[in-house]
Amino acid sequence: MLTFTAVLLAGIASFATAQNGTVVTGALGDAQVVVGNPAGVTYVATLPAKSFFNPNDPRGNVKGSVSATSNPDGGATFQVSFSNLPTSGGPFTYHIHDAPVPADGNCTGTKAHQDPYVRGETPVCDAKSPETCQVGDLSGKHGKIESDPTTQTYTDKYVSLTPGSNAFFGNRSITFHFANKTRISCANFALASGNATQTGSNPAATSAIQVIGAGVKQGVPALSLMGALALAFAL
Repeated sequence: MLTFTAVLLAGIASFATAQNGTVVTGALGDAQVVVGNPAGVTYVATLPAKSFFNPNDPRGNVKGSVSATSNPDGGATFQVSFSNLPTSGGPFTYHIHDAPVPADGNCTGTKAHQDPYVRGETPVCDAKSPETCQVGDLSGKHGKIESDPTTQTYTDKYVSLTPGSNAFFGNRSITFHFANKTRISCANFALASGNATQTGSNPAATSAIQVIGAGVKQGVPALSLMGALALAFAL
């Protein structure tokens, strides 16, 4: 586990490099490629029949699902499908959120985006450098939802299907948003196939040396000192 001192030193190092025009995206550096995910494992999240935003909408909820299967080259291959979108308020976004959907279905209970490297939502994700984005920012890395229906297939190399990894999403949720970030609907991931308890790599269990040396990028606003301080005091 990272110590207060290790996280604080990481933030100070990041801040120091920022003064020279070179910065990191998160208090813990860039996201690392996840290798060794258990083979054949698939998780699926399917949106419910009723919308959280407007449960009495006569058009019903957004119809959609997000499926992710372990990829032998790293991370997971996602299959995304959304339809019956709201007639206004787009383009729409979707993310892996830190917490599962509570029993009452309240999507605010899913908390913030999955963000094990403490990057934060600002600046917005640069899809050309997905390692600098929040792990859970799927639409930021792979495209917003702008047409009805929409289907997407892509590989995200920064997610884990191994329980215990900070990049693991199988115990988390998908939340679907309006462009203004209002939450429309949400759903928990559930294991659809395979053995998720198989051992894989855990790149998010980062050592202090890896933290201080990782994730150096050019031209990205520096938020890492504040992120490190927040994380350090939370430990």
